[in-house]
Amino acid sequence: MTDQQAPSVQHDSHPRTPRAAEFLAHHRGGGLFTETVNQRVASYCCVVAHRRGLTPTALTLINLAIGLATSIAVAALAGPMAEGTVPALPVGLMALLAWQFAYSLDCADGQLARVTGRASPAGGRVDVLADVAQQISLIAAVASVAVAYQPGVPTWLVAGFAGSWMVNLVTSVLQQGAAASSLVSSRSLPVRLVKLIRDYGAVVTVLGLALAAIPQWTVWIMVGFTLVNGGFLLVSIAAAARASLRA
Repeated sequence: MTDQQAPSVQHDSHPRTPRAAEFLAHHRGGGLFTETVNQRVASYCCVVAHRRGLTPTALTLINLAIGLATSIAVAALAGPMAEGTVPALPVGLMALLAWQFAYSLDCADGQLARVTGRASPAGGRVDVLADVAQQISLIAAVASVAVAYQPGVPTWLVAGFAGSWMVNLVTSVLQQGAAASSLVSSRSLPVRLVKLIRDYGAVVTVLGLALAAIPQWTVWIMVGFTLVNGGFLLVSIAAAARASLRA
């Protein structure tokens, strides 16, 4: 996200390009996979973007374009994949790499904004809205593959998958500000490993590999994510309600 102000590292008429480590030091965290992979890739993307004079919002829009194009391609190829006229392996691997790169750019826009002092509420809104649009397209792509391989997939499952998927995005937005809190705040390795199931970087990896290797099981992956995200939503509501009643 790009909604926090940070001091700029540029103070002279010939600003130098910050190193990747400097950008990485200003990341906003995330799950174990996100911090280990995407935030690090993002820091190098920031170096390139800074040298080319790209703004944080430009990175957000590039991320959106890549994410949308990838999801549209997967949805369009779902039928041919199920018919066997298009091999699933290259489609899944393409989706995996492109979704991962798009997500890394999503991490990069915030790093770039904070390091260069370009963070703003408007930039933060663009970031959130782009996230929503991109994740809607990803949901549509995954559902398209599931229906292509198993035409009898019930509509309620697709709806439940789509609705519960957004729990991660909503809770991420709610984590900002003074009222932010976590159900399990421990950062121990076992806890962080368990939390991988809700780490967007890890989730996109699972989806890409599944599309490449076992696309016929996509419907069961949808079931799994629906149960996990739906359960997390119920637990979050209960925790928030308990805290509110105690206030």
